[in-house]
Amino acid sequence: MIGFFFVYHSPHSLFICIFAAYNFTLCFNAMMEHSSKLMNRAADNIRVLVASMVEKAKSGHPGGAMGGADFINVLYSEFLTFDPKDPTWECRDRFFLDPGHMSPMLYSILMLCERFTMEDLKQFRQWDSVTPGHPERNVERGIENTSGPLGQGHVYAVGAAIAAKALYARTGNPGFKREKIYAYISDGGIQEEVSQGAGRMAGHLGLDNLIMFYDANDIQLSTPTADVTSEDTALKYKAWNWNVLEIDGNNPEQIRKALKAANEETARPTLIIGHTIMGKGARKADGESFERDCGTHGAPLGGNAYIETIKNLGADPEDPFHIFPEVAEMYKARLSELTQEVEKIRQAEKKWAQENPEKSQLLSDWFNQKLPEIPWDKLEQKPNKATRDGSKAVLALLSEYVPNMIVSSADLCNSDKTDGFLAHTTPISRTNFAGGFLQAGVSELSMACVCIGMMLHGGIISAMGTFFVFSDYMKPAVRMAALMETPVKFVWTHDAFRVGEDGPTHEPVEQEAQIRLMEKLKNHSGKDSVRVFRPCNNQAATQCWRLAMENVETPTALIFSRQAIKDLPEGVDYIGVEKGAYEVVKEEYPDVILLASGSEVSTLVDTLPLLQEKNIKARVISCPSEGLFRRQSAEYQEKLLPADAKIFALTAGLPATFEGLVGRNGYIYGLDHFGYSAPYQVLDDKLGFTPQQVADKIIDFVK
Repeated sequence: MIGFFFVYHSPHSLFICIFAAYNFTLCFNAMMEHSSKLMNRAADNIRVLVASMVEKAKSGHPGGAMGGADFINVLYSEFLTFDPKDPTWECRDRFFLDPGHMSPMLYSILMLCERFTMEDLKQFRQWDSVTPGHPERNVERGIENTSGPLGQGHVYAVGAAIAAKALYARTGNPGFKREKIYAYISDGGIQEEVSQGAGRMAGHLGLDNLIMFYDANDIQLSTPTADVTSEDTALKYKAWNWNVLEIDGNNPEQIRKALKAANEETARPTLIIGHTIMGKGARKADGESFERDCGTHGAPLGGNAYIETIKNLGADPEDPFHIFPEVAEMYKARLSELTQEVEKIRQAEKKWAQENPEKSQLLSDWFNQKLPEIPWDKLEQKPNKATRDGSKAVLALLSEYVPNMIVSSADLCNSDKTDGFLAHTTPISRTNFAGGFLQAGVSELSMACVCIGMMLHGGIISAMGTFFVFSDYMKPAVRMAALMETPVKFVWTHDAFRVGEDGPTHEPVEQEAQIRLMEKLKNHSGKDSVRVFRPCNNQAATQCWRLAMENVETPTALIFSRQAIKDLPEGVDYIGVEKGAYEVVKEEYPDVILLASGSEVSTLVDTLPLLQEKNIKARVISCPSEGLFRRQSAEYQEKLLPADAKIFALTAGLPATFEGLVGRNGYIYGLDHFGYSAPYQVLDDKLGFTPQQVADKIIDFVK
């Protein structure tokens, strides 16, 4: 087992952090140290509960959670600072679990902290239970993030660490300077590629408020890790500018020393590599060791193996859902101690609030997701421009009026035009967390997870940009944001084959249909899991951004064009964007209804003179958001798109994009193949998207 390679110089039980600017001191972190005997007993108690939850549910993952019990016990019993009376306290320490399959470990420790009951643990993985198979975000119960897909959870922690530093830089509230972000990652999370982006960004920014425990148990679901990797993880993180410590992850004294050292670090994030034992304490049916065995990873221990394990851990197989008396007393004392210490911290925050009433009010508004007054009506959009330019103008406005907003881009800000946000802010760096722009580098998935993590922390509004075709890299994060109902803003430009010369690798065809599926998928609150907007011009882009900012219930996707788009005829009421679909050219008794989103709307408008030559009357509808349209009254939907009407839909993507809107008498003209490399005007002609070509299709359809 690898030992410790640093010397610890701090006081025995308390760290004192002095905030001279406010002339007070705060006590934090390790307060009460317990004997190794008691700590081992508590960890064994957690192991008993973990094994028993999985056994009763007849499914789950006991091994990793049993190995991680020692770290989680030391963290919660001696370090993690939270308010037992107020789980939503803004300046609490936060714990982000990456391997969601280790949920029994988290539920067990939170039960000891009185966030769950023993009955809750017994209902693990059951219908309508508060203890689902993988944790689902529930701050009231101490769960900061939904986790399951390996790799994403610890990247949220990076975002939360950035958020804490950003809030301190904007307000000076000392609670955010004291706050620590803890993360827990497993071998699988280390292997997931998203960990590279997270490690690079956290180290580059010097996130010394981030402490991550790596549960290095050398066992995966189907093989030992030695079968798939031989990398030097410590060296990798050191290269990213992390403070790296290696310990026996089942030794409470070494865990304590590592956490103390991590809390002292002032320039780098800390990775604690804890060499743990998969299935620690587990026994087979014959009483032999079941430790370090893949068999404990993803299935109940089963039968006599379970019974022998519970006995080995000092519990009664007939009454396994039980808290050892000395463990119950330890956590009772911990909660009492925390109540007193948090009161001191909150008194200091109260003093700050009294001295800074305006900033205090801002902070309250930010955590309550209350927007400031934004002069949307004063924004003048330039005519006949690409909608990415319209988005840039909006972002410049937001950078002036929304100080708690952070925008990011994956090395494309001058092309996706998110650099508009730099009009009134500066880039974030290790010396400038007052900045509002995060240059994420080429790491779309990491960027998305970091931005989600900022919003999970609270107090920050985040948005991020890249090309629409590269949204493919972000789909796992989009889904998790949707599941957690996190109102992050996805900004995707270069929205169709009109990207042109860059060719099919950069020309989205199927991407809009994919993200529109998320409009149809409901979240657990019954709302669209993602609100999607593709505006027809820059006046509409302004309204789409306004609705995105006002949407605090779900993620929003904003899809913008690369190429210039002709403005629509005067008189269009763009407030209609609020309804998801609206008339841009009115016709009370149309022969055909023309339907599109984005730049295809102007193409349809350009067909009207050609249709008039054939005595065809047409109504033109822009539908930037099908999901929002479907939330309107049945009367409005029927009036705009009557069920028996002839509806011709035009899309630069897959025809499936509009299948839910054209009705039984409809027709969809779109692409069913990849694009090509050529100037976009040439592609319009070659692919059949000029006004004349589209008009011919409409005429044939009407006939």
